[in-house]
Amino acid sequence: MTAAAIRKELRELRNPLIAAHSQRFFKTGKGEYGEGDRFLGIRVPVIRKLVKKYKTVSWSEVLKLLESSWHEERLFALLMLVELFSNADEEGKSAIYQTYLDNTQYINNWDLVDGSAHHIVGAYLEKRDKQILDDLAKSKNIWERRITIMATFYFIKNHQYADALRIAEILLRDKEDLIQKAVGWMLREIGNRNLDIEEFFLRKHYKDMPRTMLRYAIEKFPEGKRKAYLTGFI
Repeated sequence: MTAAAIRKELRELRNPLIAAHSQRFFKTGKGEYGEGDRFLGIRVPVIRKLVKKYKTVSWSEVLKLLESSWHEERLFALLMLVELFSNADEEGKSAIYQTYLDNTQYINNWDLVDGSAHHIVGAYLEKRDKQILDDLAKSKNIWERRITIMATFYFIKNHQYADALRIAEILLRDKEDLIQKAVGWMLREIGNRNLDIEEFFLRKHYKDMPRTMLRYAIEKFPEGKRKAYLTGFI
């Protein structure tokens, strides 16, 4: 199966109404975070079915799709890399991980990051040196910063919180809304598994973190506790 054949099938599934909605939803206007991105208008479940259908596609063909100007083609490529990574041997996992980091310029919207970073970067780094996460957290590229915090979701799911908390501290004063939301989300995920650890972090930092980050982190707290954090009376 070739990239051209997959691209042809994706074109046949395009829907202009969904595409128009996606361009608004993913902020593709001038000056917005997704400026210039183009959409075919294909729902994610449909793309996931195609990934299962073409899971024997070669790596080189997947990379051709990752370099596409169409959002859904890049999404297909990333979901395919996740699929290939999950079935690869150690050498294959290492190659996919490195390819992922070498092509972050194409992983340029939050859904592309969120559907792939923890499955590839997080999974690969779980038992390895994680200095790359600290480096990416200081990147000028918003998507590389989101990749690093979202990669920690893999650790969080395995009840390993130290790396996520360390990256959260690095990103604590990030100005970008999409980073604030991601950090708050990961803090909330920690709290879903160990509330004491999340609250220890919050009590230390809640007065300094952006309100968006704090709101995401405390979203599931009882109303009284949420208000206490938001008003500074903890």
